[in-house]
Amino acid sequence: MTEPRPADRVSRRALLGLLGAGAAGAAVGAAGAAGVAVAATGTIGAAGGGGGASAYPFFGAHQAGITTPAQDRLHFAAFDVSSTLDRTGLIELLTEWTEAAARLTQGLEVAEGGATGGSDYAPPVDTGEALGLPASGLTITFGFGPGLFTDASGADRFGLAARRPAALEPLPRFQGDALQPERSGGDLCIQACADDPQVAVHAIRNLSRIAFGRASLRWSQLGFGRTSSTSTSQTTPRNLFGFKDGTANLKAEDGSLLDEQVWVQASDSPAWLAGGSYLVARRIRMIIENWDRVQLGEQEMLVGRSKGEGAPLSGGTEFSEPDFEATGVADKPLIDTNAHVRLAHHSSNGGARMLRRGYNFVDGNDELGRLDAGLFFLSFQRTPQQFIDVQTSLAADGLNEYLKHVGSAIFAVPGGVREGEFVGQALFA
Repeated sequence: MTEPRPADRVSRRALLGLLGAGAAGAAVGAAGAAGVAVAATGTIGAAGGGGGASAYPFFGAHQAGITTPAQDRLHFAAFDVSSTLDRTGLIELLTEWTEAAARLTQGLEVAEGGATGGSDYAPPVDTGEALGLPASGLTITFGFGPGLFTDASGADRFGLAARRPAALEPLPRFQGDALQPERSGGDLCIQACADDPQVAVHAIRNLSRIAFGRASLRWSQLGFGRTSSTSTSQTTPRNLFGFKDGTANLKAEDGSLLDEQVWVQASDSPAWLAGGSYLVARRIRMIIENWDRVQLGEQEMLVGRSKGEGAPLSGGTEFSEPDFEATGVADKPLIDTNAHVRLAHHSSNGGARMLRRGYNFVDGNDELGRLDAGLFFLSFQRTPQQFIDVQTSLAADGLNEYLKHVGSAIFAVPGGVREGEFVGQALFA
């Protein structure tokens, strides 16, 4: 195994010293973790910032960035692992990513020496664009794609095939899919969420640098304006169709539901994934120009909720439970049989629910001058079948006329990282 360059890595002693203090911060919540960011050397910026916690603990029973209150910005990246990488090299990469992520999420530079403290005759070990910025609630979440276990040719590159979760298969083709290979798949993924877009981009940029020669960026997606709330402390945001999105989403406070619907349990298989989850990513293009010509009443019928309050058309307020039996004129259902809210509801899908964590995106325009815009859908669930059941049900969704799914990926998200370990270490045990 080639020994990693000292300048590119955080010393294990320094990491454990820093994050031993971070563990104490975790015990008193995010404020304690923010204090660690201020006290440690190599700090990017002072603790503080608006709204949420300055820094979230990196270590814990589950990876951060799942039930963490959804931040305002996203940079998501999927990677292909080099054909020359071996098992030892993969472990080394994951170790270096873990060490860097643990620092970045606390508002520190990617490694000691950072952007300005190294040799004048070597590239800086941190790119520097986040200097002076606080941690901004940054969370970094890692996932493993099907190709990490068995590649397209069937080769078991890393001796992991026997430990592949049976449920970790590429998603089936759904009605209306127009998937683009260059926006789909990936052996590894990193989800960086923050309240400052530059902090999220800085994280992905530096983790990509660390991976140079071992894993290459396959595709990435920037997101703004979260499209769901993951805590009862958050208000419900709106998507680019102008409707409140994620009203019925699972929340961090729903402990028993999270155990039932989101977290892989110790009794599930494989055991190494306990405390983790499955992540589905879908890039959904919204045909904005067509939608903007639809009458308000039809828009509300297609969604099944009012555009202003977000209340179900069966009556009540935003958080009133939809009454799918309620009828109106000529005994027609108040919530249309093909309305999105009806077809996506857990009562229509055998009780299946997901924790959604999506973002809006606008990536310029296409060759016809239409906005390349939509929803970057992210969901976490205990098994991919939950997503498959709901997406299959949505085949009859009236909104499909205005949506096009162009990207798709699935990843197994390992459980939380303990101090002194690397992300996914149980997989290699």
